[in-house]
Amino acid sequence: MYAAPLSIMFKVIKTKSAEFLPKALSVARFLNGIFWAIYALFKLDPYILTGNGVGAALALIQLGLLVVYRNPPPQEDEKPSAVELAHKDWFLSLKKCAAAVALSVSLISGLPGSQWLGPAHASTTPALPDVSVLISGPPIKDPGALLRYALPINNKAIREVQKPLEDITDSLKIAGLKALDSVERNTRQASRALKEGKTMIVSGLAKSKADHGIELLNKLEAGLGELQQIVEDRNRDAVFPKQKELLNYVGGVEEDMVDGFPYEVPEEYQNMPLLKGRATVDMKVKVKDNPNLEECVFRIVLDGYNAPVTSGNFIDLVERHFYDGMEIQRADGFVVQTGDPEGPAEGFIDPSTEKTRTVPLEIMVDGEKAPFYGETLEELGLYKAQTRVPFNAFGTMAMAREEFDNNSGSSQVFWLLKESELTPSNANILDGRYAVFGYVTQNEDFLADLKVGDVIESIQVVSGIDNLVNPSYKIAG
Repeated sequence: MYAAPLSIMFKVIKTKSAEFLPKALSVARFLNGIFWAIYALFKLDPYILTGNGVGAALALIQLGLLVVYRNPPPQEDEKPSAVELAHKDWFLSLKKCAAAVALSVSLISGLPGSQWLGPAHASTTPALPDVSVLISGPPIKDPGALLRYALPINNKAIREVQKPLEDITDSLKIAGLKALDSVERNTRQASRALKEGKTMIVSGLAKSKADHGIELLNKLEAGLGELQQIVEDRNRDAVFPKQKELLNYVGGVEEDMVDGFPYEVPEEYQNMPLLKGRATVDMKVKVKDNPNLEECVFRIVLDGYNAPVTSGNFIDLVERHFYDGMEIQRADGFVVQTGDPEGPAEGFIDPSTEKTRTVPLEIMVDGEKAPFYGETLEELGLYKAQTRVPFNAFGTMAMAREEFDNNSGSSQVFWLLKESELTPSNANILDGRYAVFGYVTQNEDFLADLKVGDVIESIQVVSGIDNLVNPSYKIAG
């Protein structure tokens, strides 16, 4: 067991690359060997000592190879062999398996995934909270930025305006007025990009939305001038509100570039409630036992471009007032969850069928024109795929489901509270396993203050209801 990875030692030495060695496994085996060798010394057990002592030494050799050949030499157009691909796929599978084991262990104590990711099966005392270090994703963590980049558009000019405006967030991390020097560079870069790319931006607007898009562009241009004046006045406090305003204009222009709905939903789901676009809802929560917060309104943007079935199901339930008066049913510092109705049912019972209405697992991947349905990315073999709407922002909203039934989502939803940058996004144990369909964009920080028993007074649609097709709530009532 300890020596198995050394079977490709000569390949590592020949290629001068340690990419074929299982890094995490080598470290784990070394620590395991050392632990049991020390145990054997205390117990004076030569059998345990011999096997694990040799194992630790073999694992140490692996670590040595990893250090010596950690930076592979550049290769030109060299394709890996079938054997190498198989080994890498095996390693990726092993990593996923280890992540799944860690998640499963955590689930016993109430972390996401247990049955419905649900309160009926979860302890209110989280155990193994460090499993959260497995959750990561792209470096973008702002929900607004994630939503902008998730739009189905391809217009380089508007992205070149967007990027420096978003970089202002990092510039403001600099202490004092020195931050304004960096903000000024960001502002000038955005202004220059808008001036040089305005023709391309206008040409990218959908014809039916062109007038509105041009109006927003004019506001954006004027606002950039106002931001430049703020910087010259050395008014640091006014920068963030103006940045947010300008990014709202940018997002509006980008939405005006989307012409209709970009793909066909699979036939088996076409008669379900579908959100063909985006919608915004306000969730008003009555907070108990918190003298600092009696009630809070969370604004949530639902992304029907990337999850039309999941989003449509949710907004249809909102219009049925399904969640009004329902309690927060889980709040363990890792997720906040609700949606489990009273009684034996664990989802929404459709009055027309008297059966639980379920939705399929729905995952949109970067580079794809339509979501994948019914299978996790792991099951599809897409280990390195990036999800279009990742579990990356505080307050990421997703559909809960039974752990071993991908298509069992119904009414239970959760918001993720923890995130980490300690692992790359293709090691994320939630991305590709649960359907993300929105982000909390206002007051998301207060999600951490919610507790089991706090009451959702109402969820109301603010905008986007016209994007809902096949609404069942109209039939019902």
